[in-house]
Amino acid sequence: MANQYSLKELTLYFLKLGYSGFGGPVALVGYMHKDLVEKRQWISEEEYKNGLALAQLAPGPLAAQLGIYLGFVHYGVLGATLVGGAFILPSFLMVVLLGMAYQQFGGLPWMQAVFYGVGAAVIGIIAVSSYKLTQKSIGKFSLTSLKNNWLLWLFFVVACIITVITKKENAGLFVVAGLVYMLAKAPPKSFFKTSNSLLLLQMGFWEYDAALLWKIALFFGEAGAFVFGSGLAIVPFLHAGVVQQYGWLTEQQFVDAVAVAMITPGPVVITVGFIGYLVSGFWGATVAALATFLPCYLFTVLPAPYFQKIAKNASIKAFVDGITAAVVGALVGAVGVIGLRSIVDIPTALLALVAALTLIYSKKIQEPYIILVAAAIGFVVKIYF
Repeated sequence: MANQYSLKELTLYFLKLGYSGFGGPVALVGYMHKDLVEKRQWISEEEYKNGLALAQLAPGPLAAQLGIYLGFVHYGVLGATLVGGAFILPSFLMVVLLGMAYQQFGGLPWMQAVFYGVGAAVIGIIAVSSYKLTQKSIGKFSLTSLKNNWLLWLFFVVACIITVITKKENAGLFVVAGLVYMLAKAPPKSFFKTSNSLLLLQMGFWEYDAALLWKIALFFGEAGAFVFGSGLAIVPFLHAGVVQQYGWLTEQQFVDAVAVAMITPGPVVITVGFIGYLVSGFWGATVAALATFLPCYLFTVLPAPYFQKIAKNASIKAFVDGITAAVVGALVGAVGVIGLRSIVDIPTALLALVAALTLIYSKKIQEPYIILVAAAIGFVVKIYF
């Protein structure tokens, strides 16, 4: 039984995670597990696994969906709403402020230097997070675990390899893994009698184009509703739309937008706020963020009550275990994909290694401090050497 906690405490936790949680979806879901399941014991292991599975099955940003689900677990729709808003708001405000600075000063060359160090340290952080998540979700890396849970490890490896090759998560693979494991471990005695289907100022504050805002809402709503997985999956979709289809941003502006997302805390997908600001000021940022996150909120909250009720069924538990193994494998694969882009030379490799070792051997030094030190080192190396 999870420890008692108030809605205020949970909301404040996600507000803090929103302004201090670096590292993208892999790291963020790792922080939630470490803080809410292991340390505070507000959320049970089973509730966390159910949330992770549902978040991966539904379209939209993984970390935000998991946070929304965890808010729903004990406090329903109100909890989901407050947690989702608290988690997204800090990083949204940050990217809007950075968007103002970007337009005012004509580019972010210093940010590229900072990202040089931050990106490398982030790889070390998410590598450790994904390792711990793998141990908790599937088992320890031992012959006994490989023998007893060989099918789960198979799903893990296959999902990891496919993610590395395709550079995106495959929701169909997760469903297949869940079904196969369910049929192997706890085949249902009968089909469910009922079924649910889930279908669906001068700085830019006062100037806006209503027609353009509608286009932004439709495009980013589509991104939030039809792109599965983490920010890694949504970035190519955004690039095709804002650069190639609509021509709202140049190639360099889009690269800078991705850099902004990676060096700010919270969900990587918050880059939509930065992009929206560049396209149509403050209201463009607001509409882009709301349109992106609203579908993931609905796709998480609407099926959550049904998902909770059936999760105790043995067949459903096996289904969730199969999905979770594939999900974690995909997240580990994503670490490899991001790592190939961030580890570009010896200094970045050393930064990633030191960040990982620091987290493993030091309990007192937390991720935000590692990020700050890495940013300073990256700035110095890139600017002065």
